[in-house]
Amino acid sequence: MPGEVPEGDSSRRTPSPALAAAAPKAWGGRDLLLFIGAVALALVVANVAVLAGYTALQSVAGWPTRPAALRDNAFLLLALQLAFHGLVLGCIYLLVVVNYRQPFWAALRWGKPTAHGVLRFLLGGVLLSLLVQLAPPVLPDREDFPLLRLFSSPEAAYALTAFAILIAPFMEELIFRGVLFRVFENLVGVRFAVAGTAILFAGLHVPEYWGAWNHVLLILLVGVAFSLARGLTGSLAPSVVLHVAYNAGLMVAFFFETNQFRALGGCFAS
Repeated sequence: MPGEVPEGDSSRRTPSPALAAAAPKAWGGRDLLLFIGAVALALVVANVAVLAGYTALQSVAGWPTRPAALRDNAFLLLALQLAFHGLVLGCIYLLVVVNYRQPFWAALRWGKPTAHGVLRFLLGGVLLSLLVQLAPPVLPDREDFPLLRLFSSPEAAYALTAFAILIAPFMEELIFRGVLFRVFENLVGVRFAVAGTAILFAGLHVPEYWGAWNHVLLILLVGVAFSLARGLTGSLAPSVVLHVAYNAGLMVAFFFETNQFRALGGCFAS
């Protein structure tokens, strides 16, 4: 129909002249620096808040206080991740809605996918997880890495699985294929946005897979797939669906590989 905004492209609605004049230009280098600073501050605040809460409760609950024990405590690290992601989500909301004065989802290019599109990207994510698990090693590798050590009990494994499927895909895509992709695309171009966000996405996971370099290489290739989905469709939704299905495929495979998380210690790549 005349004047109708195509599905998934609602962010191209022309704002009123007064609003356009008042709102600052979005997705520039200044915003990138502000976002990086906000993320760093969120990480510090989340660490302080979670450790303060742990300290207040540990004497009552009898939790361990050794640094090594805290470093490998899945539940404490999940609490830290939840606090950090909550703060980052708030920063993104302030950046888009308060600073840019734009609708949150439209500004981040969230185009509502069709049912057929959702199914296609779900199947694509599952297929991607299968390819990653069947990929032959090309570098010297190790099976004992920091992420795997967090799967220390069935309870920890279930908690990590829930986080990997329900929280991590949305927040990681919002950061990399949402904010950073838009900034890189605006400043340099879509090709740089695809490559840059894939490399940064892999870099985020290096500490989890330290020493397991095959996993890092695979994460880089997976990041390229997510970024390509974002770049080719012009929408954030496909990469989120791909990421959810990819993580779910890995976790389901790990679930059966470890006899329903009762025989932990097997090989894991996510």
